[in-house]
Formats: sequence, structure tokens, C-alpha cells
Amino acid sequence: VRIRQLVLVSDERDSVVEDLCGLFEIEVAFYDPGIIHFGLENAVIPVGDTFLEVVSPVQEETTAGRYLERRNGNGGYMVIMQTDDLKSEKARVEAEGINIVWNADREEEGIHAQAIHLHPRDVGGAILSIDEMTPPKAWLWASSSWEKNVRTEVCNYLNGVHIQSKDPESMMRSWERALGKEAVYEDNQFKIQLEGSRVVFVEDIDGRGEGIEAFEINVNDKEKVLKSAKSKGLIRNDEVYIGGVKFLLN
Repeated sequence: VRIRQLVLVSDERDSVVEDLCGLFEIEVAFYDPGIIHFGLENAVIPVGDTFLEVVSPVQEETTAGRYLERRNGNGGYMVIMQTDDLKSEKARVEAEGINIVWNADREEEGIHAQAIHLHPRDVGGAILSIDEMTPPKAWLWASSSWEKNVRTEVCNYLNGVHIQSKDPESMMRSWERALGKEAVYEDNQFKIQLEGSRVVFVEDIDGRGEGIEAFEINVNDKEKVLKSAKSKGLIRNDEVYIGGVKFLLN
């Protein structure tokens, strides 16, 4: 299991997309017309073979809109994991008593995409989706031709997400159940180590309540990115912030 896509929710899509693409020199591969089903518009941006997605509500009374209100503004929204065996993951999740709120099963352009969204009340911190793609390197949510939009001059891949809450240990236990993985405690933090990526559990110190605090992104030249972020007004407390999410450079 690994992190394949991290999602931000914003009251306005394009300015966040511009900030992401401007700083990390990446580009949009796909705007998915299908997510109007959720009352949203989006943009999916490859970071190597992982993805950032920005979603924005375009209708009243959406889950995403309520989330923006609850967390007082833009922020992290979803964590999408990729597995090579969704059938057994689904059976395990159901055996844990975790509710599945949405199932996807789509075949298009030679790609078979399957996904389950877990009930946020049963997991906490974010909407967690567990997805399987056949072939595994494909990613239908970014279209079948996303590879032509990959730009790696500045960044290479996403490799972590930090979830904040008042009780990081309890949040970690929920995610252990959801992912079927045991956490470790190191550097004063609880972490669940995945394939090439990780979920880290931290204390809510900004008062925004439980949710995504940060995304980790691997970059080629950390100092250069920080300098560029500073010139673009994207630095707060010496950290990069875009769309209400801290971007930790590694």
C-alpha cells in the first residue's frame, strides 16, 4: 500500500492550482467532469507518478463545502492509497466494522479502476480512499494520458501526509485499523510506514481541529524551492503553505 494521491479542498480552485504549478513547476493533466456527481470541480496534477488534486464545491450543501466551514478555510481533504488487492482490503475493512461510504468500479481505455471511500467518522482526519488500478502504474482519475504532463525539474513525488488531532495516539489507532498496518513511534511522533510513503500523526496546535496538517514532497533543491516560495508569498513561519496545507520539502 502506498500514497498515490493527496487532495486539497479550496473554496476557489484555480488560484490554488496556480500556486502549486507555479512553485513546483508541475502542470494539470486532467479536469474530471465526472466529479460534478459530488457537486465539485477539480484539477489533477501529476508529481512524478503520484498526484495532487484540488477540489472546489460548485453547488450548495456539499460534503466538501461543509468541510471548508468546519476547518475555517482551505486545507487537506482526502488521502488516496493504492493497493494491489482491493478485494482483501475491502474484506479486512468491513471485518473491522469500518463503514464504506462509496464504491467505484470503472473500466475505461484499457484501465480497470476500483476504489472504496471509508467513512470519515470511522477513520478521522481525512476521507481515506483505498484504490486498485489494473495495470498498477495507470491512474484513471488523472485520465489515461497523464504521463505526458509529468514535470520533474523541481519535484519528484509525494511521500507523506501529516494528520493533526488533539489526541494523535487515538487517531493513529484508527488509521492502523483502516490500513491494517502497525504504527511506530520515533522522533516523538507516531508514524505508519507504507511503501515509499508514510502517514504521520501530530498534535493540533493551530486550533483548526482534526484534519490534514501537511503533505510531504520530495524536491531536487530544497533551498531553491524555499527561495521561490518566499518570492511568491507562500512562506509562513519558515514553511511553505499552499491551499491551507503545509508542504514539507524532503
